[in-house]
Amino acid sequence: MIVGGQDERPSARGIMQTDRPSTDEAGASGAPEGRRALSLVGLGLRLVVASAMIAGLCLYARQVPVAPQVAMPVTAAFVPATPAPKAPAPAAPVRFGLSEPGLDPVRVAAGRIDPVTGLREDALARGAFEAIEAPALRVTLTRGDAAGRAPGLFILLVRRAATDGPALAVIRTGPGGTVATKFGAVETLEVTLGGPTRRTCLGFVSRETAFRLDGWLCAPLGHPPEARTLGCMVDALSLDDPADPDATAAFMAPRTDQGCPVTTVADASEPTGSIGRRRSHTKK
Repeated sequence: MIVGGQDERPSARGIMQTDRPSTDEAGASGAPEGRRALSLVGLGLRLVVASAMIAGLCLYARQVPVAPQVAMPVTAAFVPATPAPKAPAPAAPVRFGLSEPGLDPVRVAAGRIDPVTGLREDALARGAFEAIEAPALRVTLTRGDAAGRAPGLFILLVRRAATDGPALAVIRTGPGGTVATKFGAVETLEVTLGGPTRRTCLGFVSRETAFRLDGWLCAPLGHPPEARTLGCMVDALSLDDPADPDATAAFMAPRTDQGCPVTTVADASEPTGSIGRRRSHTKK
């Protein structure tokens, strides 16, 4: 259209200029909204897939059966590397005793043979270690090829105290010495033994015979016994074993002259710990 000599029709260039801004505005406003929509859809799909995987794993864990544990059969018996120690075998009975009478009876244990060393042991006891008002005695007779080779007296007493009779321990040691007996010189050692109670005793072991005598003598009221009292007790031991005539003959030897009383009783009032009977005092 021409008005006043001028063409009033909009040119194509003008139309293009007027249409471009609207297109840019639409693109600028629509692109972020599309991306946000796609992002939300992708996040939702991821959450759905993750939930489905978790549910599937839980369902699989519930449905998989757990195989029961079956004990495997033992094809070979278990054999320990160190065999258990054999129990001592019983020995033929013999007559091992104490010919000295006393208030407490003499208790003789059945003889036994050590399966490792082959040594025979016979033991006797008198009195109770816990009764401190009376003497307590324990003697072990050991016979065999290696009976004379005894360990040190202290070591021997520790072993005897721990294994024989009530479980005892050597707490203290005192002076040592020797005492003369019909079996020759017997080594002595003063020891304090502890267990249910504590007592001072005189340990001993013979050294001059093919067999071995060892043990201890405890005096009343915690006093150490006299060496002479121990010598009298050792001389009063007796043995009758037809299978061992040499040892029987040694026990039948005459007693040493130590002034031992013919009969003795447990006398707890003796301050020296002697188990000999007090001589009665008579006025003339």
